[in-house]
Amino acid sequence: MLNMRLAVDDVTTRARIRDAALALFGAQGYDGTTVRAIAARATVSPALVIHHFGSKDALRSACDAVIVDEIMGRNDDALAEMTSPADLAATMQAWLADMETFRPSLDYLARMITDGGEPGEQLFDAFVDRTEAMIREGVAAGLMNASSDPRTTAVIVATHGIVPLVLERHVGRALGATGFTRDVVRRLTIPTLELYTHGLYADDSALSAARAAFDERTARE
Repeated sequence: MLNMRLAVDDVTTRARIRDAALALFGAQGYDGTTVRAIAARATVSPALVIHHFGSKDALRSACDAVIVDEIMGRNDDALAEMTSPADLAATMQAWLADMETFRPSLDYLARMITDGGEPGEQLFDAFVDRTEAMIREGVAAGLMNASSDPRTTAVIVATHGIVPLVLERHVGRALGATGFTRDVVRRLTIPTLELYTHGLYADDSALSAARAAFDERTARE
């Protein structure tokens, strides 16, 4: 009975350390966070952090795996297979609907995308792949217009979805708020759908001019 209780305590302590690291890495960045700060937030000793994870790098890898698992619905042994058609949109909507609860995950996701590294690259690729599949399904169902370059369109749409997370302080400030709050999310929703539904330009003069310029350049080449 004692061994079982110690094992449970061990798992709980490991999770507490990981969650503390996830929050601090997301808020302050990897380089701006020390093992001592993580230990203080988790109310453990720095030695116990190293005991459970071995190193700060290994702790970041554990945090990466948690975010991947939450978004993709997969475990950390499947990082190389993150292009499956998981419902990314549903996960992101759940996170944005409860900003207070999921703030550490949102902050960490933004860091993963901007700081580089294989997990961040794989997550971005997964967003693009899922977006491209969504667009193709929408075109086939008659709900979306076909694009001249579906992959590039998917990159644009996926990037547009991620940008508010990465530039949350600027987006919030421009809209009179502090950061990417629930009110900011609500305010962005209708204009974004208006833009995707009705477009921005009232005619095709800009598109026609761009096509003509590209055709002229191709002819010269």
